[in-house]
Amino acid sequence: MKLVNRNDKVMYYGVVDVTSGDVVYKRMQGFTDLAKSHNAQEYSRRYVDEKNERTDVTGYAPSISFGFDQMSDLDVHQDLVSIIDGESIGTDAVRSLILVDMTSENSGAYTGYKRNFSIIPSSEGDGTDAYTFSGEFRSNGETEIVTGTLSDNDLVFTVTP
Repeated sequence: MKLVNRNDKVMYYGVVDVTSGDVVYKRMQGFTDLAKSHNAQEYSRRYVDEKNERTDVTGYAPSISFGFDQMSDLDVHQDLVSIIDGESIGTDAVRSLILVDMTSENSGAYTGYKRNFSIIPSSEGDGTDAYTFSGEFRSNGETEIVTGTLSDNDLVFTVTP
């Protein structure tokens, strides 16, 4: 048995490259919280001829709580802060995230789970040491299984077409 460490599941955030206009998936560094909740939707009922209840899963509404110490030299932080400070709404507050399973490496390629999320800010400035932000990424579309490669320093994930 081999334990999967927390850092074996790494999140990448889609940032638009200002020169090319392409989305570049950059590693989400400096985050103190990235916990996923599946938020399963249920249909529960009890039939009159049975003594126990039955429950079926009818859908999901995944969300990922986030918290980060703001670092001025990280593109991901700059993009998130501009969305939060600018009080962006609608599609302006939607970004793609890819969860890459670092244990899935196969001939230099990795499996990732890509989904669009709406950025829902909650608080900022808590604490006295670093300036912090927190909130949730809430699902805004279906999950797509992707394959891709990592840059030499693992800071960029490139989706294979």
